[in-house]
Amino acid sequence: MGNMEQYTSYIMDFVMQYGPKLIGAIITLIVGLWIVKRISKFFNQSLEKIEVDPSLRPFLSSMLNTLLKVFLVVSVLSMMGIEMTSFVAILGAAGLAVGLALSGTLQNFAGGVIILILKPFKVGDFIEAQGYSGSVSSIQIFNTILKTPDNKTIIIPNGGLSTGALINYSTEPTRRVDWTVGIGYGDDIEKARKILLDILTSDERVFKDPAPFIQVSALADSSVNLATRVWVNSGDYWPVSMETNEKIYNEFNKQGINIPFPQMDVHVHQQS
Repeated sequence: MGNMEQYTSYIMDFVMQYGPKLIGAIITLIVGLWIVKRISKFFNQSLEKIEVDPSLRPFLSSMLNTLLKVFLVVSVLSMMGIEMTSFVAILGAAGLAVGLALSGTLQNFAGGVIILILKPFKVGDFIEAQGYSGSVSSIQIFNTILKTPDNKTIIIPNGGLSTGALINYSTEPTRRVDWTVGIGYGDDIEKARKILLDILTSDERVFKDPAPFIQVSALADSSVNLATRVWVNSGDYWPVSMETNEKIYNEFNKQGINIPFPQMDVHVHQQS
């Protein structure tokens, strides 16, 4: 009988000491799970509004949901009086070790997330970065795949791609085409300018506004250089640039305008 009273007293003391904490922890857990669910839903809707890549949304939502639940569980256990300092220290040390071991991979992963969220380029854009250039074939979570004009595949890690300098040639709908056309010092500048203007204005791909720009840019060692600039749609950049080079060469030859090129005079002296 004495043992029963002792056990009953012990149970009552335990209930009185830990009961309120247990009830509070259970309520906190239930309310916390509801809040986590609402936050995750709001976060997912926000990702849709800012048009984050669909392949990235489930991962980000799941990661946020997991982190919030871990924080909630740690908080609940602390409310019940369980010492979490050692647990958190071990967890932090393990996380640090894993982070150091996978630092490069994690950097590429973070870079992929940044690229997919900020969208400095998209699939189909022609970009230049990390010493390479090509059309973006796919944007993956660790790497970005480029296809060069000669059909080579380039794989660039997202870490450096997200933090380094990048040129996106497809961002703007129009581009300026530049040539430096050299003529001989004895040639007529106005005649050369008229030939260039006729070639450019006859091309329907060249914009009339802004008008073509043709001016003397330099008096070089062996030529008078004419800076020639026009504006075209981005998709017409390379065809206009290359085809105009050929037209200029043919028309200058036909109308007697010299295109200088470096020459070397060799004098041979014969000694008797």
